[in-house]
Amino acid sequence: MKNYLKIISLFAFIFLFQNCVSQKVDPQIVNNLVSTDEFTFHAEKANPMNYDVINVVNSIPNAAQLRTFQISGDNYGIEIKKGVMEVTLPYFGRAFTSSYGNSDNSYRFTSKDYAVTKTQSKKGNWVYKIKPNDVKNVSDINIEIFKNGRASTSIRSNDRQPISYDGYISKNEETKEKEKL
Repeated sequence: MKNYLKIISLFAFIFLFQNCVSQKVDPQIVNNLVSTDEFTFHAEKANPMNYDVINVVNSIPNAAQLRTFQISGDNYGIEIKKGVMEVTLPYFGRAFTSSYGNSDNSYRFTSKDYAVTKTQSKKGNWVYKIKPNDVKNVSDINIEIFKNGRASTSIRSNDRQPISYDGYISKNEETKEKEKL
């Protein structure tokens, strides 16, 4: 009986520690980022909608059973600036058209002509609906930003199955031009 109590208290401690360590951002900072319409979505997990992809990955011997894929590195995401949106996200799923000779099947594009609709839900979450007009294979991008800085993004394409990503938002990094000597 004592062993069960020890195990339960250990799991309770881990659960509480996990909640304390999780990313907490001041809602005012999130509102400032949303009000300027300039922020970066950093993708941490990809959630493919195609169960064929999930089944293939899960059929690998000694592989963990997954429905989401961890994305390593800090260079995957969507950067939104005034008049420019840069998208660099991996894609896991089925494409309906072949891209013969093109081995890059991820989402990598820069859009300068896009329409944005921004609304706030009853719970206080911000929802961006973005429709790029100068990218032929992406029909819309939806970004839902939660009060704590976490965010969820889904992309719907004309030639692929939809996919969603989980991550967080942050302020855009300022890039400085290096002076040539």
